[in-house]
Amino acid sequence: MIEQDTIKLLRECDAGVQMGISSIDDVLDNVHSKELKSKLTQCKKEHDKLNSEIQGLLSQYQDQGKDPNPIAKGMSWIKTNVMLAADGSDETIADLMTDGCNMGVKSLNKYLNKYKAADEVSKDISKRLINLEEQLAVDIRQYL
Repeated sequence: MIEQDTIKLLRECDAGVQMGISSIDDVLDNVHSKELKSKLTQCKKEHDKLNSEIQGLLSQYQDQGKDPNPIAKGMSWIKTNVMLAADGSDETIADLMTDGCNMGVKSLNKYLNKYKAADEVSKDISKRLINLEEQLAVDIRQYL
């Protein structure tokens, strides 16, 4: 049971970290503020580090991981592009990113609670990803 919950939790972290990286990539070229761009770039680097850890662990379990839900990813892309076309301000970007962070935190906490038997390493990765998302939402509040 521990191994199955561990793999399932790592898969959800994999999908979440990929979604975070993709979302940051979708907005980065539209950011005006150097400070906001720096915060997003740093957050993306942290996501990349966690992604490497997740991939390493999934490899140990001989698992391919999980891609983000294509419908969720597509809807996110459409929402981002429509909102940026209407108003490409840093305020809009901060709003989009805050919504994404909040959805990520909610999902990851749900999976952390669901897969209680997961090992401590995968739980720690989940918590670090949750903290990263929460911190980004706090860091970009000044742009809302």
